[in-house]
Amino acid sequence: MNYQALNREKLYSGPVFDLARVRMRLPNGRERDYDLVEHDNSVTIVPVDARGQVYFVNQHRVGSDSMLLELPAGMLEAGEDPPEGARREIREEIGMDAEQIIPLGGFYLAAGYSNEYLFAYLARGLFASPLDPDEDEFIDLVTMPVETALEKALAGEFHDGKTLAALFLAMPYIKPKEE
Repeated sequence: MNYQALNREKLYSGPVFDLARVRMRLPNGRERDYDLVEHDNSVTIVPVDARGQVYFVNQHRVGSDSMLLELPAGMLEAGEDPPEGARREIREEIGMDAEQIIPLGGFYLAAGYSNEYLFAYLARGLFASPLDPDEDEFIDLVTMPVETALEKALAGEFHDGKTLAALFLAMPYIKPKEE
C-alpha cells in the first residue's frame, strides 16, 4: 500500500507536544487530513530491587482525572540516549539508579494520532542516587512483590497502558521460577 504525506501544517505548539495537520494521499488516490500529536519519545522502567520488589509511582494524571499507579516514566530530553533517560527518570521518580538497564523493547503509545515512541527497560541492581523531581510532580512511591505486580496486571488492575506493556515485556526476566 502506498501512502504519501503531502503537507504538514503546525496548528499548535506547546511545552509538552505540538499538534499538526497532515495531508495524506491514500492508496486509492484520495486525499485526507489527519491530526497528529507530535511528542518527544519517552521511556518507562520496570525497577526491581534485590528483594524482588517492583517500584511504582502513584500520581495524578490529567487525562484520566485520577490518580494512576504506574511504572516510572518520562520524556527523553533533546539528544538524550534512551538508556540514560531511563536512569535519569528512576533517579528523579524513585530516588534510585541501577547497575543494569536492560532493554525490553519499545512501542508507539497511540500510533493512530501520535508519533511518540516509548522505550521500555528493566532496571536491576538498584541503589540510592536521588535527583530532584520535576517541579510539577507530586509522586507517592509504592512497592510490591513481582508476583503481586504480575497478578495485578493479569487481573486488569493497572489502568496505564505503558505499565501493562512494560510488565508483560519484563515477564521473562522477572517471573518467579515455578518449583
